[in-house]
Amino acid sequence: MAVIRDASVPAGSGGFAAIQTGAASFNIELTPVGVRDAEEIERGISRFATGPNGGVVVVGPPSSLVIHRDLIITLAARHKLPAVYPNRLFITHGGLMSYGADSIDQYHRSASYIDRILKGEKPADLPVQAPVRYQLVINLKTANTLGLTVPPTVLARADEVIE
Repeated sequence: MAVIRDASVPAGSGGFAAIQTGAASFNIELTPVGVRDAEEIERGISRFATGPNGGVVVVGPPSSLVIHRDLIITLAARHKLPAVYPNRLFITHGGLMSYGADSIDQYHRSASYIDRILKGEKPADLPVQAPVRYQLVINLKTANTLGLTVPPTVLARADEVIE
Protein backbone atom coordinates (compact mmCIF):
# COMPACT_ATOMS: atom_id res chain seq x y z
CA MET A 1 0.00 0.00 0.00
CA ALA A 2 1.31 3.42 -0.93
CA VAL A 3 0.83 6.05 1.75
CA ILE A 4 0.87 9.57 0.37
CA ARG A 5 1.66 12.07 3.08
CA ASP A 6 3.46 15.28 3.87
CA ALA A 7 6.24 14.11 6.20
CA SER A 8 6.92 17.70 7.29
CA VAL A 9 3.45 18.03 8.86
CA PRO A 10 2.92 16.26 12.20
CA ALA A 11 -0.54 14.99 11.18
CA GLY A 12 1.02 13.37 8.10
CA SER A 13 3.69 11.66 10.19
CA GLY A 14 1.17 10.63 12.85
CA GLY A 15 -1.20 9.21 10.26
CA PHE A 16 1.62 7.22 8.71
CA ALA A 17 2.65 5.85 12.12
CA ALA A 18 -0.92 4.72 12.83
CA ILE A 19 -1.12 3.01 9.44
CA GLN A 20 2.23 1.29 10.06
CA THR A 21 0.88 -0.19 13.27
CA GLY A 22 -2.25 -1.55 11.59
CA ALA A 23 -0.46 -2.72 8.45
CA ALA A 24 2.00 -4.82 10.42
CA SER A 25 -0.79 -6.88 11.95
CA PHE A 26 -2.15 -7.64 8.45
CA ASN A 27 1.30 -8.23 6.93
CA ILE A 28 0.85 -5.31 4.51
CA GLU A 29 3.96 -3.69 3.09
CA LEU A 30 3.87 0.12 3.06
CA THR A 31 5.52 2.47 0.61
CA PRO A 32 5.65 6.11 1.76
CA VAL A 33 5.26 8.70 -1.00
CA GLY A 34 6.10 12.32 -0.24
CA VAL A 35 4.32 15.37 -1.63
CA ARG A 36 7.08 17.96 -1.88
CA ASP A 37 6.43 18.45 -5.60
CA ALA A 38 4.61 16.90 -8.56
CA GLU A 39 7.67 14.97 -9.74
CA GLU A 40 8.07 13.26 -6.35
CA ILE A 41 4.41 12.23 -6.35
CA GLU A 42 4.45 10.98 -9.94
CA ARG A 43 7.70 9.09 -9.44
CA GLY A 44 6.50 7.51 -6.18
CA ILE A 45 3.08 6.40 -7.42
CA SER A 46 4.39 5.19 -10.80
CA ARG A 47 7.11 3.13 -9.11
CA PHE A 48 4.62 1.71 -6.62
CA ALA A 49 2.10 0.84 -9.37
CA THR A 50 4.49 -1.66 -10.97
CA GLY A 51 3.70 -4.15 -8.18
CA PRO A 52 0.55 -6.26 -7.97
CA ASN A 53 -2.53 -5.74 -5.78
CA GLY A 54 -1.74 -2.20 -4.67
CA GLY A 55 -3.82 0.55 -3.16
CA VAL A 56 -3.28 4.09 -1.97
CA VAL A 57 -4.05 5.90 1.27
CA VAL A 58 -3.68 9.68 1.43
CA VAL A 59 -3.15 11.02 4.96
CA GLY A 60 -2.53 14.29 6.67
CA PRO A 61 -4.23 17.62 6.69
CA PRO A 62 -5.96 18.11 3.34
CA SER A 63 -4.63 21.67 3.10
CA SER A 64 -1.11 20.41 2.40
CA LEU A 65 -2.41 17.88 -0.16
CA VAL A 66 -4.97 19.99 -2.03
CA ILE A 67 -2.23 21.57 -4.14
CA HIS A 68 -1.60 18.17 -5.76
CA ARG A 69 -5.14 16.78 -5.38
CA ASP A 70 -5.88 16.47 -9.10
CA LEU A 71 -2.49 14.91 -9.84
CA ILE A 72 -2.91 12.29 -7.10
CA ILE A 73 -6.44 11.42 -8.27
CA THR A 74 -5.32 11.25 -11.93
CA LEU A 75 -2.34 9.01 -11.14
CA ALA A 76 -4.46 6.65 -9.01
CA ALA A 77 -6.95 6.35 -11.89
CA ARG A 78 -4.25 5.93 -14.56
CA HIS A 79 -2.61 3.11 -12.63
CA LYS A 80 -5.96 1.57 -11.59
CA LEU A 81 -5.15 1.96 -7.90
CA PRO A 82 -8.03 2.15 -5.44
CA ALA A 83 -7.43 5.09 -3.13
CA VAL A 84 -8.79 6.38 0.17
CA TYR A 85 -8.56 10.11 0.83
CA PRO A 86 -8.85 12.24 3.98
CA ASN A 87 -12.03 14.12 3.04
CA ARG A 88 -14.96 14.58 0.68
CA LEU A 89 -13.25 17.24 -1.46
CA PHE A 90 -11.11 14.55 -3.11
CA ILE A 91 -14.17 12.44 -3.93
CA THR A 92 -16.09 15.24 -5.61
CA HIS A 93 -13.04 15.62 -7.89
CA GLY A 94 -13.03 11.94 -8.90
CA GLY A 95 -11.38 10.07 -6.02
CA LEU A 96 -12.76 6.68 -4.99
CA MET A 97 -13.58 7.09 -1.30
CA SER A 98 -12.84 9.19 1.73
CA TYR A 99 -13.04 8.70 5.43
CA GLY A 100 -12.29 11.60 7.69
CA ALA A 101 -13.55 14.20 10.11
CA ASP A 102 -16.74 15.96 9.07
CA SER A 103 -15.52 19.53 8.49
CA ILE A 104 -19.04 21.02 8.63
CA ASP A 105 -19.55 19.50 12.09
CA GLN A 106 -16.20 20.95 13.19
CA TYR A 107 -17.25 24.42 11.99
CA HIS A 108 -20.53 24.16 13.88
CA ARG A 109 -18.73 23.09 17.05
CA SER A 110 -16.26 25.96 16.71
CA ALA A 111 -19.16 28.41 16.98
CA SER A 112 -19.54 27.51 20.66
CA TYR A 113 -15.87 28.36 21.19
CA ILE A 114 -16.32 31.72 19.50
CA ASP A 115 -19.31 32.38 21.74
CA ARG A 116 -17.29 31.53 24.85
CA ILE A 117 -14.40 33.77 23.76
CA LEU A 118 -16.74 36.66 23.02
CA LYS A 119 -18.18 36.23 26.52
CA GLY A 120 -14.70 36.67 28.02
CA GLU A 121 -13.07 33.25 28.29
CA LYS A 122 -9.42 33.05 27.33
CA PRO A 123 -8.72 30.90 24.27
CA ALA A 124 -5.79 29.26 26.09
CA ASP A 125 -8.19 28.03 28.78
CA LEU A 126 -10.46 26.22 26.34
CA PRO A 127 -9.86 22.49 25.90
CA VAL A 128 -8.67 21.10 22.59
CA GLN A 129 -11.38 19.00 21.00
CA ALA A 130 -10.97 16.01 18.73
CA PRO A 131 -13.43 15.49 15.88
CA VAL A 132 -16.63 13.78 16.97
CA ARG A 133 -18.26 12.98 13.64
CA TYR A 134 -16.56 11.23 10.74
CA GLN A 135 -17.79 10.86 7.17
CA LEU A 136 -17.51 8.00 4.68
CA VAL A 137 -18.04 9.18 1.08
CA ILE A 138 -17.91 6.83 -1.92
CA ASN A 139 -17.77 7.70 -5.62
CA LEU A 140 -19.49 4.85 -7.51
CA LYS A 141 -18.53 6.25 -10.91
CA THR A 142 -14.87 5.96 -9.96
CA ALA A 143 -15.43 2.48 -8.51
CA ASN A 144 -16.97 1.38 -11.83
CA THR A 145 -14.09 2.91 -13.80
CA LEU A 146 -11.64 0.93 -11.65
CA GLY A 147 -13.69 -2.25 -12.15
CA LEU A 148 -14.59 -2.44 -8.46
CA THR A 149 -17.86 -3.49 -6.91
CA VAL A 150 -18.55 -1.80 -3.60
CA PRO A 151 -20.33 -4.27 -1.30
CA PRO A 152 -23.87 -3.27 -0.29
CA THR A 153 -22.84 -3.37 3.39
CA VAL A 154 -20.22 -0.69 2.74
CA LEU A 155 -22.65 1.43 0.70
CA ALA A 156 -25.17 1.19 3.56
CA ARG A 157 -22.60 2.62 5.97
CA ALA A 158 -21.65 5.51 3.70
CA ASP A 159 -22.76 9.00 4.67
CA GLU A 160 -22.82 9.95 0.99
CA VAL A 161 -22.66 8.02 -2.28
CA ILE A 162 -21.78 9.93 -5.43
CA GLU A 163 -23.12 8.24 -8.56
